[in-house]
Amino acid sequence: MDVEATEPNTEAWSDITPDAARRLVIAAVEAFAERGYHATTTRDIAGRAGMSPAALYIHYKTKEQLLYQISSVGHQRSLALLRQAAESGGTPADRLGTAVRSFVRWHAEYHTTGRVVQYELGALGPEHHTEIVELRRRSEAVMRSIIEDGVRSGDFDVLDVSGTTLAVLSLCIDVARWFNPAGRRTPDEIGELYADLVLRMVRPV
Repeated sequence: MDVEATEPNTEAWSDITPDAARRLVIAAVEAFAERGYHATTTRDIAGRAGMSPAALYIHYKTKEQLLYQISSVGHQRSLALLRQAAESGGTPADRLGTAVRSFVRWHAEYHTTGRVVQYELGALGPEHHTEIVELRRRSEAVMRSIIEDGVRSGDFDVLDVSGTTLAVLSLCIDVARWFNPAGRRTPDEIGELYADLVLRMVRPV
């Protein structure tokens, strides 16, 4: 799968310093998304970053550390978006709509990064895998709490809150797999569409 050049990877990782470390992360995102983690070598990553393989090891001791950096930052940012939505006020429907819109928009706008963050989890080492799984559980808990609020208030009619939570998150995350910036819908438009779909799922018939 080709990496779309229009994704603003530089903006996504602008807070990583020094510049060489940021260039390596951007190169790793592109390589992992295009070739997969296991088919990508450190030489591939260094070459994309315009650096020597030896220079890579100054900033990241292993290829797995690069994947962990990408996964950790991506999960923390998506968790922050969900928490912001949960604390935004309004009805449960307002908050669920905001959560879905922002979560979908992130996975569309940063689709290349999102593919790596969401679909290369199994390549992490045991310690890093445990840490990232915990971040995913926190995201799930935030989304579940919004749905639970709606059930308690009578705004939502959901028999299986946990199952519905997983369905909603899966729907949002999958956008990173298929989104094409050359397509007919923008990230904002997809966010609006998915928010409407999710609210139709949970509201009483």
